[in-house]
Amino acid sequence: MRIKCNAKINLGLSITEKREDGFHNLESIFLPVPWYDIIEIQESGKTSFSSSGIAIDGDEKNNLCMKAYHLLARDFILPPVSIHLEKNIPIGAGLGGGSSDGAHVLKGLNELFRLSLSIERLEQLASLLGSDCPFFVQNKAAFVTGRGELLDTSLSIDLNCHCLLVNPGIHISTKEAYGAITPQKAPFNLLEINKLNDKDWQTTVVNDFETALLPNYPKLAALKHDLLALNPFYVSMSGSGSSFFAFFKEKPNEGIFKDYASKVFELNINQ
Repeated sequence: MRIKCNAKINLGLSITEKREDGFHNLESIFLPVPWYDIIEIQESGKTSFSSSGIAIDGDEKNNLCMKAYHLLARDFILPPVSIHLEKNIPIGAGLGGGSSDGAHVLKGLNELFRLSLSIERLEQLASLLGSDCPFFVQNKAAFVTGRGELLDTSLSIDLNCHCLLVNPGIHISTKEAYGAITPQKAPFNLLEINKLNDKDWQTTVVNDFETALLPNYPKLAALKHDLLALNPFYVSMSGSGSSFFAFFKEKPNEGIFKDYASKVFELNINQ
């Protein structure tokens, strides 16, 4: 089985509260975007994990792909499998690549071995892997709250534009990012995003991590400045960084950030 595991970007991100369990409550809109890792799952003599592409740090048993397999193996008798990950989505980039990989392994094993797990059950299991993982089960635009696991896919959003997504190769750890944040009430109700005119996006739909991190990362501040100079109607950091994206009415030049990992694609979201 071969699975394409897409990334996500955030429209707005407010850290509203630190919880007693050490996590933070947030408000954001998650959008799926076409930057992909590739996972191959095959029955094998023993369960194993391998990877290619971008190097992955840490022990393989802590990889979310393996955690997803062992999570399902607690409730089902699964045959051994080999899992190979072709890692293309930058790591520590605010794009949710690892979360996507773990969630897609759950979905792939559910299909491969006909486990008949419902969307609701898959989302519950995905939440045990990580805060962003449940989003990738349905993989559609969602208003996200809690620590990232509470999804409202009834969100009304109409967004048709070209997107330039750029990663400057800076790894920002989740611990560092959240440690720089002072929680506060969200300045705008993202459920009303469809009411915004293009000219209002930049000042209204904000990511708290920009204020917290850009003073310490001049390269990120410069990247945002360079993107704004291209006259998009919106520029933002995704997640806790370090990737930035810009929305345009006309297709931008794909090679403008040739020294960085970047992609240009169309966003057509109507729900």
